[in-house]
Amino acid sequence: MERSRVDLLMLFQNVLSVTWQQIVMWCIGGLLIYLAIAKDMEPSLLLPIGFGAILVNIPGVDAVQPGGALITLFKAGIDNELFPLILFIGIGAMIDFGPLLSNPKLMIFGAAAQFGIFFTLCLASIFFDLNDAASIAVIGAADGPTSIIVAQELGSKYLGSIMVAAYSYMSLVPIIQPPIIKLLTTRKERMIRMPYEQKDVSRLTRILFPIIITVIAALIAPKAASLIGFLMFGNLIRECGVLNSLSETAQKVLANLITLFLGLTIAVRMQAAEFLSPETLMILGLGLVAFVFDTAGGVLFAKFLNLFLKKKINPMIGAAGISAFPMSGRIVHKMGLQEDPQNFLLMHSIGVNVSGQIASVIAGGLILMFFAH
Repeated sequence: MERSRVDLLMLFQNVLSVTWQQIVMWCIGGLLIYLAIAKDMEPSLLLPIGFGAILVNIPGVDAVQPGGALITLFKAGIDNELFPLILFIGIGAMIDFGPLLSNPKLMIFGAAAQFGIFFTLCLASIFFDLNDAASIAVIGAADGPTSIIVAQELGSKYLGSIMVAAYSYMSLVPIIQPPIIKLLTTRKERMIRMPYEQKDVSRLTRILFPIIITVIAALIAPKAASLIGFLMFGNLIRECGVLNSLSETAQKVLANLITLFLGLTIAVRMQAAEFLSPETLMILGLGLVAFVFDTAGGVLFAKFLNLFLKKKINPMIGAAGISAFPMSGRIVHKMGLQEDPQNFLLMHSIGVNVSGQIASVIAGGLILMFFAH
């Protein structure tokens, strides 16, 4: 009888110890779950993040106590950057570099679309210390794993906010990018046709490409060696032709499973005491600035090149240089079709999109090279 009374008192104590901040986090978690299920926005990530945000904000929950399940997963997969790197193998296995190899000049647009990262770095350094500012700036790459690794490597205390911002803006690409593109281009520019000339890319070229890119990127930015190496290794699995079953597993089972664990684990940094702060709102705002200026940088660079080119480029393809693959490439293609039903930009925009995947990793590596101790 006495034991039952004690258990009952503990139950009421837990209920009464719920704070309004924790209730707000439950609502945020519920919103993320709603977006994942009802709006199909990055469900494999927003769903576990949302559920995790609710779980870690329940008073006395054992998962976030020393030795708890989520703490153990965090130390095993985030502290040592294992989850993001393994996820890169899956992402690399998904990417077909054929459109880029058919037209290597598209690589320059992937580089141009990283402008927002460095612009936001300067802006964020006014409000945050340099390591936190650098971590926040990488949100603009629309590359969740790179954002996690940079923030973790630089010891940012805003990892949870940075990850939520990075993946939220990735899922909001179809909403954010079109207005920016339309603002910066005329209808005449959006109607520019870019005929696609199919070029055969040899199997040897496809195999050598990830190896060569790994070597070059590691020489330029040694801190990016793991990032680019795991991404390119995943692509090598895809292209080698002798590991088809592993390639399928990496693309589907491995990538999805790691994404689920990643989402749940990162919720450790979404406890109300850390997450609900004016800094979180600033991070969301600065992340949006980075995203907008990355998109604008790609578009404006294409417009600049058109001043000197006889054969004009559709400036919309520059917007696909962010790392949100393949969403951004498809959006540009769809916008081209809206202006002209015969304007097929898909292969060009996807080529730029995969170059943006490489460029964002190199940009993350450069930031680590300059700021990591």
